[in-house]
Amino acid sequence: MVTIVGIGGTPREGSSTERALSLVLRSASDRGAAVTLFGGQKLAKLPLFNAEMASRSPEQLELVETARRADGRLIASPGYHGSISGLVKNGLDTLEDLREDKRPYLDRRAVGCIVNAFGWQACGTTLSALRSIVHALRGWPTPYGATLNSTDGLFDDFDECKSTLAEWQLTTVSDQVLRFALAQPMSVCSQGSIPDQHIHHKSLQLNGI
Repeated sequence: MVTIVGIGGTPREGSSTERALSLVLRSASDRGAAVTLFGGQKLAKLPLFNAEMASRSPEQLELVETARRADGRLIASPGYHGSISGLVKNGLDTLEDLREDKRPYLDRRAVGCIVNAFGWQACGTTLSALRSIVHALRGWPTPYGATLNSTDGLFDDFDECKSTLAEWQLTTVSDQVLRFALAQPMSVCSQGSIPDQHIHHKSLQLNGI
């Protein structure tokens, strides 16, 4: 069974960003994927990532292990001042602990990117930033990235999307992550049977090189 993890949201319960992420996960679940949400309130409990500290909090260990097991990832961020939020960035920085894995970071995994902003101005720059981070973590951003404008409200009281276009964007991201994950033989997804050619290294980004 394909496993998908969704990472993102804001500290506010029921934020538009997290509701969008949940819709994508529901779409994947309806098609048979096992899904896990690591939402905004969980992200808010993560300590500020420090690569020099040997110890990790239970929340950090949970995030890293959840991301490690997943065949596909979804990342959803609000657009704050033209880029991703510090909350989401700290969660992604925590994935530095995957650097010594057989498949380090997000290597060979599809990553769907979702951006939600109050207006269109921040959507493009935030999506570009999120895709760049996924590339730095060796992930495969899906060809389509969702950009949502929450100015008029995206969801009703039952978490149903009020915008046909927004719903299409979100289900498209879900579909592409699933298709990329399923394109990998299960032996590759689960066991990493293709010989690895990477060299283990410390993150260039976090070590200031």
